[in-house]
Amino acid sequence: MKYFLFILVLFFSFSAICQPKTNQKPRTIVTTDGEIDDVDSFIRMLHYANEFKLEGLIYSSSMWHYKGDGKGTKIVSEMEMTKKMYGEKADLRWPGVNWMQDLINAYEKVYPKLTTHAKGFPTAEKLRSMIKVGNIAFEGEMEHDTEGSNFIKTKLLDENPNPIYLQVWGGTNTIARALKSIEDQYKNTPQWKLVYKKVCNKAIIFAILDQDATYRKYISTNWKDIKVLYNSKQFWSLAYNWKKAVPKQLYSYLEGKFMGENIINNHGALTKMYYSYGDGQKQVGDDEHIHGDSSKLQNAQWGTFGQYDFISEGDSPAFLHLIDVGLQNLENPQFGGWGGRLSQSKTNPNRWEDGEDVADFNPITQKMDLAYPQIRWLEALQNDFAARADWCVNDYKNANHPPIVKLNHAKKINAKPNITINLSGTASDPDNDILTYRWWQYQEVDTYKGKVEIINSNKNKASFTMPNDIQKDETIHLVLEVSDNKIPKLTRYQRVIITFQ
Repeated sequence: MKYFLFILVLFFSFSAICQPKTNQKPRTIVTTDGEIDDVDSFIRMLHYANEFKLEGLIYSSSMWHYKGDGKGTKIVSEMEMTKKMYGEKADLRWPGVNWMQDLINAYEKVYPKLTTHAKGFPTAEKLRSMIKVGNIAFEGEMEHDTEGSNFIKTKLLDENPNPIYLQVWGGTNTIARALKSIEDQYKNTPQWKLVYKKVCNKAIIFAILDQDATYRKYISTNWKDIKVLYNSKQFWSLAYNWKKAVPKQLYSYLEGKFMGENIINNHGALTKMYYSYGDGQKQVGDDEHIHGDSSKLQNAQWGTFGQYDFISEGDSPAFLHLIDVGLQNLENPQFGGWGGRLSQSKTNPNRWEDGEDVADFNPITQKMDLAYPQIRWLEALQNDFAARADWCVNDYKNANHPPIVKLNHAKKINAKPNITINLSGTASDPDNDILTYRWWQYQEVDTYKGKVEIINSNKNKASFTMPNDIQKDETIHLVLEVSDNKIPKLTRYQRVIITFQ
């Protein structure tokens, strides 16, 4: 019981620290090394740029991509994989510092249509003003202040009390440099304790793998109280190795027929720049990625593919986590949402990760699956992206828009065993589409280990009986999922958390 209460306290502490002080959109800065899957993640992200408050777009380096110092200086990677692959290098597969501008130029062309479908999309001019060059010379370089590191430093020290999500699509080195600069300025001053607390309460690092050693060597030891969300497994269902992670029954959402027809082709200038297999595109500066060559799709590095098949968006979970679709995952990353599900580290209460204990039951394979916390949302994610692509070229009346789902009672309910709990939700659709309802129990998130029977689970009003074997403070998570009947089908949610009190 003491352990359970400890975890409960940590859940609420995360919520208190990481939720905006008001109903504002979550603040975020993206750092990226420019890998082709970063490009594809960036394109999808721009389609959702109204859902969060983008504040910075920072070029950075990684173990896979760096510019070099222009002097011919060579380095050897600190990461074992790239150390073996590349040995000593003066530069590595550097895509330059113009590709974000190129994508924003394309975004500017579809912006007039996008803004007719939803409010809050930033202008291209605003996005361009966010672009900064960070630490790009070498893998893990954090010795020098840069425009990008200074920008992050300023944001961490500003007077806005709301947390800021620092998305790590490459290495953490530019973020590490920003933190080191703060430490250098304040460490031996009377303000240090307050500055340290302010930064730790504000910064939330969402990292996709470790792509340099700066988190391990500097951030984790000098900024122990910064919250870290770390995705090292679930992202593969949206990355290069998706054919091994995703069940074959779901391949169609990632294959060329769906991607080509619904997203890439005839959907405007932005998605036309999306990298896919056999599309004829090649990234400047990167001779390794030959996915665009249609003659090299058979028995390729990650399998056999067809034209316009999905390549990779391994960094997308970092911003998908920020999109409020009703699942309350921003309150607690263990709840699960479009960006996957992470659990609190047993050794570091400030770190959340997709470890071996974060598996969901996969109804397709009938097995517990470490990737299913992300895969379970794949159909909804791809349909939603397709709808957003339609927004780029279609008028409002010729596109689909997600339903609006509300609960008719509190999101959190306290109850006792053997009591009937009445559930009620209301949904409306902007396009007057027919809606379907489904209530389901997210058992892997529950602290109660049993299953409940939901009566009328396919209605807007449902009920269940609190189990008689539930223990004090245990929780049951029930999700109301509402979908429309258009193509592409769009889905939104609400979650109810019932606690035995």
